[in-house]
Amino acid sequence: MRLFDTLTRTERNLRPIDGATFRFYCCGPTVYGPAHIGNFRTFVLQDVLRRTLETGGIRTFHVRNITDLDDKTIRDSQKAGQSLAEFTAAWSAQFHADCDRLCCLPPHIEPGAVAHIPQQIAMIEALLAKGHAYVGGDGSVYFKIASFPGYGRLSHLDERELDLGKTQNTRANADEYEKDNISDFALWKARRPEDGENFWSAPWGDGRPGWHLECSAMIQEYLGDSFDLHSGGVDLVFPHHENEIAQSQCACGGNFAANWFHITHLLVDGGKMSKSLGNLHTLGDLAARGFSPMEVRYVLLGGHYRKPLNFTLDSLSGAREALSKLAKAARQLAAKIDGEPCFGTVEFGPFQAAWDSLQNDLNTPGALGGIFTGLREASALSGDAAAMALAGLNRVLRALGLTLPEDSSAGEVVVPADIQALAEQRWQLRLAKNWAKSDELRAALAAQGWLVKDAKDAYSLTPSLGSLT
Repeated sequence: MRLFDTLTRTERNLRPIDGATFRFYCCGPTVYGPAHIGNFRTFVLQDVLRRTLETGGIRTFHVRNITDLDDKTIRDSQKAGQSLAEFTAAWSAQFHADCDRLCCLPPHIEPGAVAHIPQQIAMIEALLAKGHAYVGGDGSVYFKIASFPGYGRLSHLDERELDLGKTQNTRANADEYEKDNISDFALWKARRPEDGENFWSAPWGDGRPGWHLECSAMIQEYLGDSFDLHSGGVDLVFPHHENEIAQSQCACGGNFAANWFHITHLLVDGGKMSKSLGNLHTLGDLAARGFSPMEVRYVLLGGHYRKPLNFTLDSLSGAREALSKLAKAARQLAAKIDGEPCFGTVEFGPFQAAWDSLQNDLNTPGALGGIFTGLREASALSGDAAAMALAGLNRVLRALGLTLPEDSSAGEVVVPADIQALAEQRWQLRLAKNWAKSDELRAALAAQGWLVKDAKDAYSLTPSLGSLT
């Protein structure tokens, strides 16, 4: 398998360093609220990477952290009147439930920042001893980025005439800061009144670790100083991942990550996602509109991970139609199999192109297109050839993490009278060109499990997936 590497800006073959297990780390969620679909674009694509490696016969070891200690979790837990542990446990449970709904495999290990305070303190002690860190006048401990000549290579800051000497008196104490702020960053944040009871003792004073440090400490604990791949959203390249490289290599040596896999932003209706714009969709929001998690996953796979993906509600309707077509074609292929199939090694058959797309820089839209092309070719097969093709299809679907909907075409669907009346009212509003009210009633129908499809002179009602169960 070949994958684009952020550090070298080239596509590279993915092979386990130890020749046995592909070990990789993914930056996980900060658990202070529900994850939105922009977050899940990253987690779903990371899941497809793992599934593709495993489908190709490579054993994996997947570590993903939980950020349960940072500025936001402390701030919002106090607003909620809860302890940090109680607050973050609830949002962690919500995240895990959403991952299950999206068919994301759980990581093999999922460490949290609070449970690894000793490891973080030990890493700071090593950095202080080696001259890569210092205690500031405010009692916080800072990493001295001028002590690490390789700083800026991942994000290519060196190409912007990076002058590390200018950072000598510039410090960033916040967990997150401006992307162009090239500053010594906090490894340990001195205790502040607003932190409440969320502080720990260390040789240099009470406080808590900075956000950038937690990943380095947990990587060292579970993956060592050299491992196969590190992943996260593209927004983490600088400063978070740049800071991870610096503090890890200075404290522990080693090569750190052999490959870097970053996923590009998700757009909503052509624009940036923002809480102020009200377009940070969650799975719960979309379920209320009548859409299933599998339809969300299909949409998130519909764009290449290195390009922005524009998310719209119409794209979810398109995903529903695509999944229904795939399910119908798969059932027709299965019906052509007579008895128990007789074949040895399972190949991909008509779906080889779909598999090749995944092997070529995790091209998920190419894989989806290859599935439809393969189904057209497979429609002419029967017997063992059909069975072989179906097995190949299932392997690609497993790599993509897609589950096809059950057949809901058997029997006539009866539309309740109140739903029919609401749909008719909407149609009349549409004819009167009252688009705003018409859209309100469309959303009301979707919330009750019914999709409206408009034609030139009529409309049709279709139950959403799961509404017939």
